[in-house]
Amino acid sequence: MTTTSETVDAVARVYAQSLMELADAAGGDDKIVETGGELGTIAEIIRDDAEFAEFLRSPIVDTEKRAEALRRIFEGRVSDLVLRFMLVLNGKSRLGEFTAMNAAYDQLVNERMGRVEVDVMTVDGALGADQLALLAEKVKAKLGQEPVFHQYADESLIGGLVLRVGDQLIDGSVRGQLRRMREELLASGSTRVRAGADDFLAD
Repeated sequence: MTTTSETVDAVARVYAQSLMELADAAGGDDKIVETGGELGTIAEIIRDDAEFAEFLRSPIVDTEKRAEALRRIFEGRVSDLVLRFMLVLNGKSRLGEFTAMNAAYDQLVNERMGRVEVDVMTVDGALGADQLALLAEKVKAKLGQEPVFHQYADESLIGGLVLRVGDQLIDGSVRGQLRRMREELLASGSTRVRAGADDFLAD
């Protein structure tokens, strides 16, 4: 069964794909990247301003009045393409999914450019430039794509790092190493217990 989140993601990708095709027709890769930057700025405003986010998704707000407000706020500040995109979303009552569409657009751009989003979790979320460069070489060698890193802090890791690439989790943290060691010890102990029981029964 398809979950609601999966449906939203699928819809977001369809809209993002349509927008990227329009951007491509309007100016190729440069326009695609410019459009992505504008979407990202608007998505950041939505995340930071709960009142504005509610205004965009509220079914109580009149669609035409919201369209007028969008023109007043964004006309001359974003490209006509992005403004038209927002007006289309408004007419279809999908502005509440804007941040999901922004994420889907970023993903499509990365795919087009041969890049991959990689979440990097460390104790302080602050790997240095040299460390990131070395990590980038290893990730590119493994995946064949240029990584785009997003760093996050996770104090529970103790040390090391955890990478997330899509649904794949690569745990190189001290916590992960300890967990694997514990699992190996438990498995080894269980094997010895079973062997001892077999020896006892054989006697």
